[in-house]
Amino acid sequence: MTANGTYSDGTITQGGYSDLMVVDEHFVVHWPENLPMEAAPLLCAGVTTYSPLKYFELDKPGMHIGVVGLGGLGHMAVKFAKAFGTKVTVISTSAGKKDEAIERLGADSFLVSRDPDQMQAARGSLDGIIDTVSAVHPISPLLNLLKTNGKLVMVGAPEKPLELPVFSLLAGRKLVAGSGTGGLKEMQEMVNFAAKHNITPDVEVVPMDYVNTALERLVKSDVKYRFVLDIGNTLNKS
Repeated sequence: MTANGTYSDGTITQGGYSDLMVVDEHFVVHWPENLPMEAAPLLCAGVTTYSPLKYFELDKPGMHIGVVGLGGLGHMAVKFAKAFGTKVTVISTSAGKKDEAIERLGADSFLVSRDPDQMQAARGSLDGIIDTVSAVHPISPLLNLLKTNGKLVMVGAPEKPLELPVFSLLAGRKLVAGSGTGGLKEMQEMVNFAAKHNITPDVEVVPMDYVNTALERLVKSDVKYRFVLDIGNTLNKS
């Protein structure tokens, strides 16, 4: 592992906390000049959402894509899906995120997943769904939103197993799949796409001495949507 793992010489890897790093050129991603360095979460949240949209062919203009959860992953899924030319519906338990989804991120519509009337009205309307939620939640209501042959792709990682409503899959020949991050080729493709379409994550840049406070806020979901540690300026001031 690149962070908190054991390196070949027995030392502990520091990952993004490093001030210097030696990397085999095979594992280096070229960073376009027009992308700011604080867009670094593209290399995690970015590729985690770009990859399933591309691999499961949910990137075709005119498609209708759902994004479950509006956090670090969800807001990137919205940005990429819109850049692909799809119609995007954000699905959330929190009605308070509607303006954020539509006005700030450019989603086309918003569903409150706890509202049965809204969910029923949208039944069978989506070609695919990217589910970014890492909490335990029912997926049957999400499957009902899919068209025939629709795809529900999980990118969040709930700590407990979810129930799989098989009949909902049979009825519409639907697919439930999972996706992790992405390989180097896909990573470079994603970064180039982000640079071309001016896609960057919404971040809060903080100095290194703020890291413990940032982690405390992270636990409370008190960030929109990713913290970025400014290692360079921190080193320059020390």
